[in-house]
Amino acid sequence: MKRSQKRLLVLILSLLAVLVVAALLYMFGMNHLEGKPRGFLQSLEWASETLSTTGYGADATWKHPLMVALVVLVQFLGVFLVFLIFPIYLIPFLEERFETRLPTDCTGLRHHVLIYRNGPAVASLLDELKLASVTPVIIEEDETEARRVQDAGHRVVYGSLEGNVMSRVGIADCKAIILNSTDHRNAAVAITARQLGFSGDILALVETPLHRQPTILAGATAAYTPRHVLGAALAARASRKVSPTVAGEQYLGTNLQVSEVRIHAGSALAGRTIGECRIGHKTGVTVIGQWFNGRLDAAPRSGTRIEAGAVLLMVGSAENIAHFTEICSGTTKLKRHGPFIVAGYGEVGRKVVELLQDAGEETRVISMESEPGVEIAGNVLDSTLLLKAGVEEAQAVILALSEDSTTLFATVILKDLVPHVPVIARVNRPENVERIHVAGVDFALSISQVTGQILARKLLGKNAVSLDQMLKVSLVSSPKLVGNHPAGLRIRERTGCSVVAVERGDDVLVRFDGDFRFSPEDSIYICGSEAAIRKFTAEYPPA
Repeated sequence: MKRSQKRLLVLILSLLAVLVVAALLYMFGMNHLEGKPRGFLQSLEWASETLSTTGYGADATWKHPLMVALVVLVQFLGVFLVFLIFPIYLIPFLEERFETRLPTDCTGLRHHVLIYRNGPAVASLLDELKLASVTPVIIEEDETEARRVQDAGHRVVYGSLEGNVMSRVGIADCKAIILNSTDHRNAAVAITARQLGFSGDILALVETPLHRQPTILAGATAAYTPRHVLGAALAARASRKVSPTVAGEQYLGTNLQVSEVRIHAGSALAGRTIGECRIGHKTGVTVIGQWFNGRLDAAPRSGTRIEAGAVLLMVGSAENIAHFTEICSGTTKLKRHGPFIVAGYGEVGRKVVELLQDAGEETRVISMESEPGVEIAGNVLDSTLLLKAGVEEAQAVILALSEDSTTLFATVILKDLVPHVPVIARVNRPENVERIHVAGVDFALSISQVTGQILARKLLGKNAVSLDQMLKVSLVSSPKLVGNHPAGLRIRERTGCSVVAVERGDDVLVRFDGDFRFSPEDSIYICGSEAAIRKFTAEYPPA
């Protein structure tokens, strides 16, 4: 029986009980206090008229104080019941009676993906599956959450493991099963799916790393810990020692280097295109990428707008890069020394600290609780505490906090306190990523993005999604280049790579006029993703 039906039954029985009690009390009072005997049916009529606030019939006045008190009490009780019945009992019953019924099974689907329990971790995966024309079906035990999923336009099946829901979701024809419940429920679902004969992939999202192996033993094909992967991604974005933003710097020779420069809101470059600024002509450097709102534009063109707050990746000689920062006001080179301030010491924060320390970086941890590994105990929203932690000298601040609202406010405080220090943030709900970027964070990553990448790569292929693009600068040579102009070879159109610089003797060339031609002695540097570099090598093989 549904909850609203149980409520209605309780209401009816309660009303009958109140009606009978009021009638008996009235009959007793009229017989012994007023001296005007009334039968039970007459008393019941009075009680029903009074409680329903419709009138009193023949009886309208009473003399004894106790009878007056009884009548007044029953009158107020009747008014109270009117306001109680409609919002608490009647309206929920009518809503449930006429609302759309949730599906309890799904039939006729093939090659769909079953997701056991909805949540932030699978939000990005749902979008990726729909883009790949794969139907996701969410199995949800909570009725309210099931309706929310249905209202969002996703296929949902309402039911529980104990109610044999796994036998009603077309498990024999599904492509894979994603487990997104608690660790013990994940294991139970995996066992049930295998017992029903499912032989495909079962991918589990595990809360505790120690539960990975037991979950696999229960029947899962693989078990992932998204929080650890998220911590690794944040650490990689923070430190070049963990994962360089631009790979291959060590191979750029003596005259060429890669640098990252922040564009401030008051910069002369902010809001203008690369072509309008004539950066290459004025400074001798080549812009090879732009970080903005946590995304890397790895293929900037002359029409690409330089955003305030963005970080430009550029290639050029040390002198040219120094010249760039001099003549382009409102720009600063990013610091590559000093400690990393990590706020939050949960699963994500611990992984960030572990990876940074393994890479030889200095870390300082801020957490509300004092425990081993925490240098500073206190509230990250306290600017005095932040200064005590040394944010002014930090390479970056990494916010690994459990509440997105705290992350947003901490970002605002940090950008007001030390606007030159990059802020890298963990975000819990994907819809908050944009809000936290607006607050001023330099790079934000949600657990939904991490999980989406892990699972979509497994289900849809390696290149299904990407958290960001990795750039690589490589030194190349090929007989097919000699005697040709870069524009004439259409290198970018054919391979996706760009020629960013050429070392010719002691000169570094970043602009190629009409009479320029590659010579056999040139050191040629190209920039692109790893896939583009491989395509270039296949198109222009070395001697």
